[in-house]
Formats: sequence, C-alpha cells, structure tokens
Amino acid sequence: MTQLPTERRGFLAAAAGLALLSALPAVRAQGRGMSAVVAVPPAPTLALPDMDGKIIDLARYRGKLVLVNFWATWCPPCRKEFPSLGRVRKLFRPAEFEVIAVNVGEDPETVFSFAATPAFPVLFDRDAQAMARWPVRGLPTTLVVDRQGRLALRAVGGREFDDPVIVAQLRELLRQGSA
Repeated sequence: MTQLPTERRGFLAAAAGLALLSALPAVRAQGRGMSAVVAVPPAPTLALPDMDGKIIDLARYRGKLVLVNFWATWCPPCRKEFPSLGRVRKLFRPAEFEVIAVNVGEDPETVFSFAATPAFPVLFDRDAQAMARWPVRGLPTTLVVDRQGRLALRAVGGREFDDPVIVAQLRELLRQGSA
C-alpha cells in the first residue's frame, strides 16, 4: 500500500470533514410547510397491496383528507420523518383524515423490520409503477389529496408532519372541505 504525503493526507482529511459537516444539516434539516399544488388536479389512481397483501385503493378514502407519503427505508429523510406520520394521524379524527405511506421498491420484510406495525396503511409499490403516475420528484415526496380527490398540497424532502405549520394547512383544507 502506498502512503500519501502527510500534507496530502491532511488536506484529504480536512476536505472529508468539511463534506461531512456540510451534509449533516441537510440530513437533519426538515422543511416547513407544504406547497399548494397548482390547478388542483385529480389525484392519480393508487391501488396497492398492504403489509398483508390486501389491495388498498385510494378511492375508498374519498371524502377524507389523505396524506400520501412516498418513501423507502434506505432514505435518511424518509426514516427521520416516518414517526411524524403516526403523530399527525393521531391529531385528526379517523372520519376526516388518513395517512398512507407508499414504500417504493422494497419487500414487506425490510419495511416491517423498520416500521413494525404503524397506525396507518403502508402500501408496497415494488416496481415504482404507481410512483411514476404521481408527481414524485424524489424520496420522500408527500402529497395531500383533498376530500374531492384532488392533489392539494405537496412536499418534496423531509418534513415533521405534526409541525404546527403543516397541521394548520391540513386544518384549513378540512375547513374548506366542510364549507
């Protein structure tokens, strides 16, 4: 094995340290709020198997606000935000709000070992075909489907979904839907 000169090793170590420090805030940082979806288009179809192999169809939730989160266990921001999906789910009545987590490309055993048994449906998009029909630009991507089945809000990148800003946005959509 060839040894690098001391000054070269020091430079590489410093560069690696700076790269690590600059990456950490990106992993820790979670966005605030969600953006409105322009023109509020109809939500694409979504019918996928859950952890038990039962097909769950988004259409069955019509009349509710549905937060649809596309994620994977290998994605650090996805792993960080996952617990907040359960927390936000508990802030609303089941008759008015649901969370659906769509795992992309992984098998149920991998997901179960990470998520155990969450209090919301986890669906499996093993071949990413469902994700391709949705406006997903990367993982995690989250979209909120309004009571009329339209895409109302979007977040690309990690979030804490029980953040007061997001909770207020969800409450406002619920208020609009009941007016």
